[in-house]
Amino acid sequence: MAAHRSWLLVSCFLLEVLLLEAANILTISTLDGSHYIVMNRVSQILHGGGHNVTKLLYDNDQITDFRKEKPPYKVINWHLPEDQQKKFDNRLHLLVEELGHGRYEHKSLVKIYQFFGDLCSQFLSLKDIMEFLKNENFDLVLLDSLDLCSLLIVEKLGKRFVSFLPMQFSYINFGLPSAPLSYAPVYGSGLTDQMDFWDRVKNLLMFFDFSMKQREILSQYDNTIQEHFAEGSRPVLSDLLLKAELWFVNSDFALDFARPLFPNTVYVGGLLDKPVQPIPQDLENFITQFGDSGFVLVALGSIVSRHQTKEIIKEMNSAFARLPQGVLWTCKDSLWPKEVTLAPNVKIMDWLPQTDLLAHPRIRLFVTHGGMNSINEAIQHGVPMVGIPFFADQPENMILVEAKNIGVSIQLQTLKAETLAFKMKEVIEDKRYKSAAMASKIIRQSHPLTPAQRLVGWIDHILQTGGAAHLKPYAFQQPWHEQYLLDVFLFLLGLTLGTLWLLVKVLGAVTRCLSGAKKLKQT
Repeated sequence: MAAHRSWLLVSCFLLEVLLLEAANILTISTLDGSHYIVMNRVSQILHGGGHNVTKLLYDNDQITDFRKEKPPYKVINWHLPEDQQKKFDNRLHLLVEELGHGRYEHKSLVKIYQFFGDLCSQFLSLKDIMEFLKNENFDLVLLDSLDLCSLLIVEKLGKRFVSFLPMQFSYINFGLPSAPLSYAPVYGSGLTDQMDFWDRVKNLLMFFDFSMKQREILSQYDNTIQEHFAEGSRPVLSDLLLKAELWFVNSDFALDFARPLFPNTVYVGGLLDKPVQPIPQDLENFITQFGDSGFVLVALGSIVSRHQTKEIIKEMNSAFARLPQGVLWTCKDSLWPKEVTLAPNVKIMDWLPQTDLLAHPRIRLFVTHGGMNSINEAIQHGVPMVGIPFFADQPENMILVEAKNIGVSIQLQTLKAETLAFKMKEVIEDKRYKSAAMASKIIRQSHPLTPAQRLVGWIDHILQTGGAAHLKPYAFQQPWHEQYLLDVFLFLLGLTLGTLWLLVKVLGAVTRCLSGAKKLKQT
């Protein structure tokens, strides 16, 4: 019965796709690493769904590792003049190093967004590309919500857009509805959905703190807005976020905490899932050496791998040497310190087929940096994790992993071989982690539609209906004091206080009157 229902839903979905005319869709990607990977996948899915896709791509040396295959959709590359590009690349490299070396503070994040604000100004000055985009007459734009420049690009084009949130759904003001602070952790709070009294106090204070920090981040685009928008028509970034027709979130309740959602918010965690392929024979031969002990996969993401220090590599290598399992580690040979001898049970490679290895029956553990894409892939195959979060949303992601009992994390600043080895053995040997990982896998895979089908289906829906006005509550148009009923509370408070004041005055007058009458009678 369940299989028949799933087939019926898929059939209806395919019929809708066939009846819908192809739309012209622009996807925008100016961020690298995992952001490039997921937006590339989104573009592929929309192209496969029958739409004409054009991708606007900021071409820099940070994404060359990912472009091994020619995409099936149209790509518009833009880049700065060579001398300028070199300065921007060096500046970004230093900022990422600052984050990766444990100096992650709010001021570092502000510098990152200041960098992207300057880069955005450079792009908006490219009149030839902007004119081309205006003339292409796109029906819809799909953008990465962390790429704030894309909001300004869309505003210039005057097009409807859909936002893709590449991180977990956290209490971060991206124009999305948020559950009450009593059980929705604020981004950066380190809390779960189960809070005691002092946790809730902390969460409330963090909410106000983060709101102020976010305003500072958004202000890094003020100069760009003043330079490229005429006075009187200058947009406010926080207002532009509310214009999104739909929000796609790169997570789901296999990982995230349960919370209420508005109808225009759709979870699509697991978009990067693809059919499993046999792994290369040399990797299979390596895994076979370790028999039933199996192997551990280590992948710390594209950006982290480029910036990990000699000390980190040394400690990790020493920890892996203490395991009975084989270890496959994504680490470029050119970055390996010459004075560090590779452990005999470790094999390093520039690139590994991560998805295929996570699906391998002999995998025992995934050591990850805690990026959302990697966590989603591990959940898809029911693999427990040890996380070494470096920066950005990675610590927050690992809090979810620990709360769901899918794995544990270790702080980068306290990373020692003994501690890491202990954590890895704990997760491998304690069957509760594997059981929890398999439970999350079942939640993910039992959904009647795949993440790709949900993505295309909802895009088709808003194309057919002319937008998503019917999915967006009126709250998006209300000022904050109306949303939180502060005006109503103040009115009722004033009415109550006024009534009490009047009652006191009346009682006072009656008392004085009775007292006067009593004195008169006595005389």
